[in-house]
Amino acid sequence: MATTPQQIDLWRSAPSEHQRLEFKEAKNQFDNRKLCEYCVALANEGGGHLLLGVADTPPRAVVGTAAFNDPVAMAEKLFEAVGFRVDIEAVAHPDGRVLVFHIPSRPRGTAYHLDGKYLMRSGEALVPMSEDQLRRIFAEGGPDWVEEHSKTRLDGQQVVELLDTQTFFELLKLPYPTDRAGVLDRLVTERLIDAEEGGYAIRRIGALLLAKKLGDFDDLARKAPRVVVYNGNSKLDTKLDQTGTKGYAVGFQGLIRFIMGQLPQNEVIEDALRKEVKLVPEVAIREVVANALIHQDFSMTGASVMAEIYANRVEISNPGEPLVPVDRFIDGYQSRNERVADLMRRMHICEEKSSGIDRLVQAVEAFQLPAPAFRVGLRRTIVVIFGPKPFEDMDRDDRVRACYQHCSLKWVMSERMTNQTLRERFHLPEAKVASISQVISAAADANLIKLDEKAGGSRKFARYLPFWA
Repeated sequence: MATTPQQIDLWRSAPSEHQRLEFKEAKNQFDNRKLCEYCVALANEGGGHLLLGVADTPPRAVVGTAAFNDPVAMAEKLFEAVGFRVDIEAVAHPDGRVLVFHIPSRPRGTAYHLDGKYLMRSGEALVPMSEDQLRRIFAEGGPDWVEEHSKTRLDGQQVVELLDTQTFFELLKLPYPTDRAGVLDRLVTERLIDAEEGGYAIRRIGALLLAKKLGDFDDLARKAPRVVVYNGNSKLDTKLDQTGTKGYAVGFQGLIRFIMGQLPQNEVIEDALRKEVKLVPEVAIREVVANALIHQDFSMTGASVMAEIYANRVEISNPGEPLVPVDRFIDGYQSRNERVADLMRRMHICEEKSSGIDRLVQAVEAFQLPAPAFRVGLRRTIVVIFGPKPFEDMDRDDRVRACYQHCSLKWVMSERMTNQTLRERFHLPEAKVASISQVISAAADANLIKLDEKAGGSRKFARYLPFWA
């Protein structure tokens, strides 16, 4: 364990508290009851660290704490109160004593409570977990939802009538079997259907990916992706509202073509010729839609993947909050639905190694678009892809977000961001060096990037790293 002062400084540099990190000033003391509540809440959110002796607002100065002079005794009291072990570590930071509480994650299928209250954090407050959240947690101990049967007692003919087996074999780049028995055997081998006494059963994952019509499966009809097109930049005037019909894999290309067909077109001049181009490039739409389909929370009822098209942007969202903090989408990866991800990777729809977001950021840089925004809404994950906007029209948030994403992308490519690379990202002439320096300073002030100390002290040749590197 042995937390160092350097590790504490790294945590302090995070742009915001997230689901695995909490700071409290607690200069003199900290309420025992409140401590127990935070331990339960953090454990329910996957575990993390609670730091006492650090201000909870930027720049999160280390103020030191005199609370809990006997960490061993306090750890014993915590175990008696919450029922699980929390390790407590006193760290001698140069600016003062910091107490670090190492809080483990709850076991799979279990939620912790304190006197009957199942707690979680909401901003600065501790609140009870909702019934839906508890239901999802308790369901973790049972069978995977996508692996359960959607339809049973089917004969072989009914299976091939319900599932688009021809496209399935084409996506896998396999020759189509000469008889129906070979088709069914392959589906059984892939665990998309199961042989049962007297016939077959189709698993939900098989229907989700291969259904000719998702509406033929009562429990999956509401999982079909939805495309909504608006007139203008708000939701006030809906132009079109269309729900998909096919399974995710067999209908993916058609879904992307449909979305691209609804995008506004912009007129640009290239090589002295006028031509029409779509609001955003297809590669960006493809990567974000694939991620949304794969990483959605299937346990949420009455919710589906949505693509909302406005005059100046496209918003693609999926049910469920992300497992990875949004500011770590470029370098982090955790699949909520591993089997879905694996099958869609094998069918060449996505890659199962966190490269989708990388390619999205690369694409928007290549097309000189504003940086995409990753947001957490009410039980949804949202990615916003913006249409063209000149550097002069970008606000401070647009520029800082682009700087951080460019810096992160350079890091995962084993390169480093400089003033020049960021200037080239914005497609600006060398005369704009000072403007780019201002953007870099703003990103550093927001604790999103930091100076690469290995590059030396020269400001002219300075290189930068994302805050977490």
